[in-house]
Amino acid sequence: MTHRVHLSPPDIGPLEESYVIAALRSGWVAPAGPDLDAFESEVAARVGTRSAVAVSSGTAALHLALLAVGVSPGDAVLVPTLTFVATANAVRYTGARPVFVDCDPHTGNVDVSLVVELLNRLRTRGERVGAVVPVDMFGSCVDYGELLPACAASGVPVVEDAAEALGAMHRGRAAGSFGRVGALSFNGNKIMTTSGGGMLVSDDLPLLARARHLANQAREATVHYEHRETGYNYRLSNLLAALGRAQLIRLDEMIGRRRQLRDRYAKLFAPVPGVELLGANDPASNCWLTVIRVRPELSGWKVAELAAHLADRNIETRPVWKPMHRQPAYAGSECLLTGASDDLFAEGLTLPSGSALAERQVGAVFGAIDEFLTSRAGAPSA
Repeated sequence: MTHRVHLSPPDIGPLEESYVIAALRSGWVAPAGPDLDAFESEVAARVGTRSAVAVSSGTAALHLALLAVGVSPGDAVLVPTLTFVATANAVRYTGARPVFVDCDPHTGNVDVSLVVELLNRLRTRGERVGAVVPVDMFGSCVDYGELLPACAASGVPVVEDAAEALGAMHRGRAAGSFGRVGALSFNGNKIMTTSGGGMLVSDDLPLLARARHLANQAREATVHYEHRETGYNYRLSNLLAALGRAQLIRLDEMIGRRRQLRDRYAKLFAPVPGVELLGANDPASNCWLTVIRVRPELSGWKVAELAAHLADRNIETRPVWKPMHRQPAYAGSECLLTGASDDLFAEGLTLPSGSALAERQVGAVFGAIDEFLTSRAGAPSA
């Protein structure tokens, strides 16, 4: 193969081109304009919240969400240890400290029983918990039926990190609609993209107004530039919002393509001992990334061997997120662990999952995996 097969490349086509060209020709190229307003309304409608605020990244959305729910310096904020670093970094931006929680070994999502244990522990110590930040890992929602009542009983707001899960559902509700506010990401590798960008979604209109104010450098409504507090340049441009509007139209199509890939992976690995697909039993996932976990004592091979085999054929894979409690930047942080995230980091692998992958690329991926499996003693052919 002459071209690398990536995990989740952007899926951009003629519709996106037409929307961006129209936005350019309209003259609305700054972080304001009709496409930006429409994008916020359309995403809110898709998620099922009253309103939304578009910003420059998913990280910006998380930061503003935490500030808007009242997280303050010195607070403890509960964060999954199995997540991308942005979740923890956003907590630090506020001056609060992340307290890390281990995951469910079958989904990668936060272990709700550990959240309850930590909330009780921190309350007993007299510490203020500013928020709980669940992350909808790899496109599958957390068990909010268990998590939300536990947080409500402790009086702690939930900030849902749904960066990976736009389009996913849980018990009839859309990812991003749980808790007091949700944060979405439109990074280039996400289920849909605005190149870079993010959004806050919520039913709490005063909260969103507060976030919008802070995202616009906290500028007061005066003719001159008046600022009474520190704000941030977190606005999204109208051009990128136009791209997002086109992507949103195609979201279900792109989810369907990823689900087809997930189903093919499931069929391929079904006969292989010791291989499990994370979140395989979630029919409402957006299937952002397909992740396998390989137990070498059962499979007879290690996941790193498969990764090396695919890398030799110019096919990208990646381990699951290195847990935050293992990151040098967060050494010494308080955490409650079971070892599940460490096991997933050691035994997990993300596979090419993008809706933009051409059939020849998909064929190359599955052919390479089949080649690897048949090369192992006793491993069945796909």
